[in-house]
Amino acid sequence: MINRRRWLGMTALAATLIGTMGRDAQAEPGADFPLTGPDPAEILPLWPTRPPGGPVPGLVEQVEDRAKPGGLKDRAALHITQPTLSVFRPAKPNGSALLLIPGGGYARVVMDKEGFETARLLAAKGITVFVLLYRLPGDGWAGGPDTPMQDAQRALRLIRHNAPAYGVAPGRIGVMGFSAGGHLSASLATRYEEKLYDPVDAADAVSARPDHACLVYPVITLAPPSAHTGSAHNMLGHNPAPDRVARYSPQNGVTTQTPPSFLLHALDDKGVAPENSLLMLAALQRAGVLAEAHFFQEGGHGFGLRGAVGKPVAAWPSLYLAWARRNGFIPA
Repeated sequence: MINRRRWLGMTALAATLIGTMGRDAQAEPGADFPLTGPDPAEILPLWPTRPPGGPVPGLVEQVEDRAKPGGLKDRAALHITQPTLSVFRPAKPNGSALLLIPGGGYARVVMDKEGFETARLLAAKGITVFVLLYRLPGDGWAGGPDTPMQDAQRALRLIRHNAPAYGVAPGRIGVMGFSAGGHLSASLATRYEEKLYDPVDAADAVSARPDHACLVYPVITLAPPSAHTGSAHNMLGHNPAPDRVARYSPQNGVTTQTPPSFLLHALDDKGVAPENSLLMLAALQRAGVLAEAHFFQEGGHGFGLRGAVGKPVAAWPSLYLAWARRNGFIPA
């Protein structure tokens, strides 16, 4: 747990990072944020047959439409039975790719707000984006809490294995995750070598390690008091053993081999406490892993792109892209 003194010290560090790193990028005009657009035409099944640990009797995939009348699309998938990758190909690919993992508290997967909208923006910048629809840990799969990680590992391997077909360099494949998707992304960045399923084809012979990670208001710890209660319960159930909580809290898995990471969080986030990002940042610093973090005065939780318009937090895509270019993760 971060005590008050450490919190204040790390918050001061975060403010310094915004002041120094933020000068490298300017917030892009709102017109550059293509929030609306057609649904992806290219959707790839993650597994050639049924996913590992299934099928689950009686599990029926659902999509709930949460959009307000006349508002932007806002769909969420529940009880996923067939995980997929939705592909957003750029008009002018720059050779880089991102596995994009939306959030949803491990109860659903928020496809439009944190998935497709962000994918359109990043594709407009030349990045080939793959949005992951992943299975959920509480739906009865044999893998239990490892079920989403099976899908994340498989997704990264599929992208890398098929990189030439997409004009992507195998060494320029990152992961970006939001909220619970940030937890899954951080888990992939720290547990990419774990054997969680039996290989099914040649794609499973390649590495599942992302070349960098972008964690957007991520769930990190599953331990109180900073845990997001819903994500923790959906992942591990009620009253899990301490060793299981530690295993599934990715800050505990950071090593010198953890990919370089970019983190961002709003300090007024009431859904996922900003201490989650601070815990991950501290672990990355202890391990000597390249990292950058930005903490914003306001923004709340789940802002994505649409909720950031008109606020300083709207700069986050530009800040991420500047960092990725500066470090060679995407071409300058």
